[in-house]
Amino acid sequence: MRGITKRFPGVLADDDVHFEVAPGEIHALMGENGAGKSILMSMLAGVYQPDEGEILIRGEKQHFASPLDAIDAGIGMVFQSFKLFPSLTIAENVVFRSEPTKRGLIDRREANRLVSEIADRYGLALDPAARVDSVPVGVLQRVEIVKALYREAKVLILDEPTAVLTPQETERLFDVLRALKADGRTIILITHKLNEVMAISDRVTVLRDGRNVAQLVTADSSPAEITRHMTGRDVDLTTPPPAQEPGDTVLEVRDLTVSGDGGRDSVADAALAVRAGEVVGIAGVAGNGQVELAEAIIGMRPVMTGSVSVSGVDLSRASIAARRDGGIAYVPEDRHAVGSAGTADAIDNLALGHHRSAPIMRRGLLSRSAMTEHAKRLITRFGVKIASPTTPVGTLSGGNLQKVVVARELDYRSPVLVVEQPTRGVDIGAIESIHRELCEYRDAGGALLLISAELSEIMSLSGRILVMFEGRIVAEVPRAEADEALLGLYMAGHEPEERHRPAGAAVRVSGAQNGDAQ
Repeated sequence: MRGITKRFPGVLADDDVHFEVAPGEIHALMGENGAGKSILMSMLAGVYQPDEGEILIRGEKQHFASPLDAIDAGIGMVFQSFKLFPSLTIAENVVFRSEPTKRGLIDRREANRLVSEIADRYGLALDPAARVDSVPVGVLQRVEIVKALYREAKVLILDEPTAVLTPQETERLFDVLRALKADGRTIILITHKLNEVMAISDRVTVLRDGRNVAQLVTADSSPAEITRHMTGRDVDLTTPPPAQEPGDTVLEVRDLTVSGDGGRDSVADAALAVRAGEVVGIAGVAGNGQVELAEAIIGMRPVMTGSVSVSGVDLSRASIAARRDGGIAYVPEDRHAVGSAGTADAIDNLALGHHRSAPIMRRGLLSRSAMTEHAKRLITRFGVKIASPTTPVGTLSGGNLQKVVVARELDYRSPVLVVEQPTRGVDIGAIESIHRELCEYRDAGGALLLISAELSEIMSLSGRILVMFEGRIVAEVPRAEADEALLGLYMAGHEPEERHRPAGAAVRVSGAQNGDAQ
C-alpha cells in the first residue's frame, strides 16, 4: 500500500501511509485508537476506497470497488464482530455464495467434505454440520478463518482475534497461524496485546495519528519500544496494590437465577459480594452468563429468583433508573447498542443520566452551556480524540467511544460500578488511563465488579477472582493464587480444586474435552 490517504468529514483517518507485507509473514499492525489501523485494513479488504495512493498485490495495481473484489484478489478479513448466519450450519456459512453444486442443486455433502478438509489441514477442529448458534465463540473464529481459506485467501487480516478467547484457545489459534505461515500465506494481525505481538509476529508496523511512525523487526524490538512509538511516551501498566483493606459489603447478590434468551437459565444460583474499596473480577469465556449477570444486577434483565442489594437495600424489583439512584453505575459490554446513542453528539451522550440534576438541570430545564462544559471536562480528562463535543459519537473509533462511556459512568461517583470489558479494543495508552481511573475509584471506597475477557486485566486489578462456566460461579480464586493457566482451566469447565470452590458450588462441573469449552 503506497501513499494511502483517506478522509472522512472532519477527520483525516490515514495520511500518506505506506504498508507492506511479504509472503509467509505474520505482520502486526499497531497504534492507538483512531490511529487509522482498521480504516487502512478496511481499504485493503475493499470496504472503503482510498482517496489517494495505490494498492499492489504481487506487484500488480488493484482497485477494490467492494469486498468481493478483494476476495477475488486473495484478501480475506476476519472482523472483530463475526459475520455469520446463526441459523445456518458451519459448512453453509463457509460456502455461502460459492456453494458446490450437483445437478443444479447445492451439494451439502461436498460442502461438508470441503470444509472438513480445510479445517483438518490447518488443525481447525470443526464439525461442519453443527449450527453456528450452538457452538462457543472460539469455534466461531475458526469458522471465519476457514471461510476465508475456502475462498483461497493468500492474505488473511485478523482484527483483535483473541479478544474473546481463553489462553488455551489463543495458543491453539497461534498454532493455526504458524501453520498458515508455513504454507506461504500472509497474516496481518491488528491487536493491542503486546505479549501476543512479541510471541507470534515477525514484523510490526506502528501508526500514530494516521501516519507511519515505525516498522520494526519483532525479534529486535521490545514492548517498551513499541509502546513508545504508539504513544510518543513511556507507559506503565503496573497497577499499585489497594491503598487499604476493603470495607463493608456494598453490592450483594444472593442465589440469583436469570432466564436466558434460549429458554434455559443463563445464570443459576449466583452469589457474590463486593466490598467498599474492592475490585472483584469475573472471568469466563464469552457466553457463559457474565453478560446476563451484569444485566440482572443493573435491571436490564428480570430476576427469576434471588436478590440484588446495594448497601443493604433490596433492588431486585427496582427499575433501571431506581437502581442508578440506588447507587449502581454501569459500563456495558456493547458500547454501541447499549452504552451510547450513536447519532447523538458527545455533549448529549456524556450528559445521559446526569441530566436530572444540577448543574445540567436548572429549574426543570436542561442547560446546554452546562452540558457543553461537562462534556469538555470529561473529553479532556479521558483524552477522547474527537473533532468537537458536537460530533456524533457514532463516528468515533471503538476505543474513543469506549472512553466516552467509561468517562460518563465513572463521573457518577456511584458506590457500585459494574464494568464489562472496560478496555476491549482500546489502545495501550488508554488502557493505562482507564486502569488508573478504576484504581482511583476503588481507592476512594468504590465497590467495583469487573467482567473482562482479558485475564491479565482481571489479575492486575482484582483482589478476588470469580470464574463463571455455563451460568454458574464455579470457582473463587484469591489474586495471590491466580495465574492464566489455572483460570483458563476453570473457564474451560474443569473442576476447581476444593480451596477454590465458592460457597454452595460443590456440584461437579462437567469437564470439557481437550480443553475446549463446549
